[in-house]
Amino acid sequence: MTLQVSLKHRFAGFDLDVAFEAPSGVTALFGRSGSGKTTVINAVAGLLRPDQGHVTADGITLLDRSRGIDLPPYLRRVGYVFQDSRLFPHLTVRQNLLYGRWFAPKGPGVSFDRIVELLDIAPLLSRRPGTLSGGEKQRVAIGRAILCNPRLLALDEPLAALDEARKAEILPYLERLRDEVRLPILYVSHAMAEVARLANTVVLMEAGRVAAVGPTAEILSDPDAAPGLGLREAGALLTATVAAQDEDGLTRLDCAAGPLWLPKVAAPLGTSLRIRILAQDVMVAATRPEGTSALNILSATVRDIRHGMGPGTLVRLDAHGETILARITRRSAEALGLTPGKPVFAVLKAVSVAQESVGVKRA
Repeated sequence: MTLQVSLKHRFAGFDLDVAFEAPSGVTALFGRSGSGKTTVINAVAGLLRPDQGHVTADGITLLDRSRGIDLPPYLRRVGYVFQDSRLFPHLTVRQNLLYGRWFAPKGPGVSFDRIVELLDIAPLLSRRPGTLSGGEKQRVAIGRAILCNPRLLALDEPLAALDEARKAEILPYLERLRDEVRLPILYVSHAMAEVARLANTVVLMEAGRVAAVGPTAEILSDPDAAPGLGLREAGALLTATVAAQDEDGLTRLDCAAGPLWLPKVAAPLGTSLRIRILAQDVMVAATRPEGTSALNILSATVRDIRHGMGPGTLVRLDAHGETILARITRRSAEALGLTPGKPVFAVLKAVSVAQESVGVKRA
C-alpha cells in the first residue's frame, strides 16, 4: 500500500506544511517533540481537519480539500493506537477486543484467535484493564485496533508512557505484527531505537516540515540528516545473521562487513537481524589494530566526510556493501589523513551495542 500525504495547517505560532509518499510496511514519523508528528497522524486518521490537504491510501482518497472530499474517521478505516491505551475499563480484555471486531467492515481480516496468539494475550482475556500492566494494556489496544480490520494502522508513540523494561517487552510483538500481519503502519515516535528496529521508511520532521524521507538505513546513516536525528542518535543499520552462540555468552553474527560479536542475542541460529550501530561507538583506524580489547574490527573504505560546526566530524564508511557511520574529531580525521576512497578499519566494542538496538529483520 502506498500512502500519499500533503498537508498544510496553521496553528497559533506554528505552521504545518508537509508532503511525503510512503511505500508499504512501517513508516515512522520521527522528530523532536513539537515537530508536528501527531498533527500529521491526526489529519490522516480524520481527527483533524487541515486548512489544505490531500491524503490517499492504497489509491483511495481519504481527504482532498480542493475537491470537497473529507471522509469521516469511521470510513477512513485507520486503526488508531494512542500513547495511553484508552481501553474501556468496565469491559474485559475479550470484550474490548470484540468491540473492535464489532465495527469492522465485512471482508478478509486477521482472526480473533490469530491476534490473541500473536500478541500473547490469551491469559489476559478474562481480566479488566485496571489489572493490567502498561505493556499489557498497549498490546490489547493494538489488538483491538487490528480487529477493526483497518486499511492502515496508526500508532502515536505507543511506547512513550512505558518504562524501559515494558518497552523491551512489547517491541518483539510489534516486530511480529509487522512481519506476519503485513498491515501498513504509520508509526509516530521520537525514540530512534524503536524506529531503527521497526521502520522500513523514515519521515524526518523538523518544525512542521519534512527534513528528509527515505529508507530507514539510508536516513540513519546520512550525515546531512544527523542534526535532525540528534548527533547522539546518528548511526547505521547492519544486516546480520546469527551464526553461533559461544560458551562465554557472546553471539557471533555474520554480515557482509565481516563477523561481529555481541553480548548474547536470544535468537535461533540463522535468524536474520538488523543491528543499529551508533556513530559515537565506532572508532576509525588507518591500520588494523593489534593488542586491543575490541573484538569487532571490520575493513572498510571511506565514502565521505562531513565536518560539523564544532570539533566533530562524521565519517561514512563502506564495509563491503554495508554502511557504517563513525563520529570522530576533526583533529583525528586530519591526523589519519582520511579522504574518500582511503582503506581503513572500523573498530567497535562488543558491549557498546545495547539489546534494544538488535531487532529481527523483516522477511
